[in-house]
Amino acid sequence: MSQRKLNDRQSRRAQQRQQKSADNLANKERDLSRQIQSGELSSEQAGLIICRYSKHFEVEALEGADQGKSHKCVTRTNLGTLVAGDKVIWRSGANQTGVIESKQQRSSLLQRPDNFGKLKAVAANIDQMLIVIASEPAPQPNLIDRYLVAAELIGVRPIIALNKTDLITNQNRESLEKLLGLYESLGYITLKIVSSRHQPAQLSNLLNYIDQRTSIIVGQSGVGKSSLINKLLPDAKLEVGDLSEQTREGTHTTTKAKLFHLAKGGQLIDSPGIRDFGLWHISTQELEQGFIDIAQHAGQCRFRDCQHNNEPSCAILQAVEQGDINQDRFQSFSKIKASILEQQARGLKLD
Repeated sequence: MSQRKLNDRQSRRAQQRQQKSADNLANKERDLSRQIQSGELSSEQAGLIICRYSKHFEVEALEGADQGKSHKCVTRTNLGTLVAGDKVIWRSGANQTGVIESKQQRSSLLQRPDNFGKLKAVAANIDQMLIVIASEPAPQPNLIDRYLVAAELIGVRPIIALNKTDLITNQNRESLEKLLGLYESLGYITLKIVSSRHQPAQLSNLLNYIDQRTSIIVGQSGVGKSSLINKLLPDAKLEVGDLSEQTREGTHTTTKAKLFHLAKGGQLIDSPGIRDFGLWHISTQELEQGFIDIAQHAGQCRFRDCQHNNEPSCAILQAVEQGDINQDRFQSFSKIKASILEQQARGLKLD
């Protein structure tokens, strides 16, 4: 009985804390509204979205007296979704606050659909995708291929980094080398690194690839994305989780995409770890273009509506038979294609 009362009390306290936080935010928004109406805000200036929280944004001033400083900002209505990496026009207010007035044109936008039929923006204005895999948990080639498709379709350079190479053993060495070799044969950049918090970093020539660029770090949970950022930027002090003893899979420690500045120029955007990256919002033709080895043979089949299953004179099937397209890659392509068609057949569509 006493235990139940304690739980009830804890629940009430949690609700009170949440309500207090919501009230504080509402008060800040009302104060900003008052500043807007009274003309107390600064003139318009350029800013950069560092992180998006539930109802406010961390904006870094790119010019003026506060250049380099962050402000907690709300946004005008009807600006659409804002994410880490977005460049905006904003006005500063009192006590490191402000209001976002407009969004500047994006050079790129990484998006993925959620489970509710909405296309979720992940990061903006990136020019590179750093796909982090690890010796543990074991890499998922189909997930790597999904990331590669996303990178190809938005026109950013992908790099595959194998982390935790200190955990390579006689049992996993051959499969890991085969996996990296496959992507190297397709022309993708691959790296081997160690970013464990338990030993000195071994980052190969990673810095040569990420300096002066805006890179988003993606990968399944537990591959060491947060540890990697902590090695590159010790002041970040990101929370790092351990692999589950039962499943050897990672736990989610990053919940929001956040931008960090590199010492020699360029930015890193950390993204939440996931176990899947949906692509059901794209067409099968776009999927073909996202697989660069398959794209080379697309459009050469006898039939224009060829599904690359068992049709005669299918250029892609012939390329698989001749070894021009790797069998594992074709199976990965077929699996993703089947999931796209299955989800679209269920009537799943974007709002």
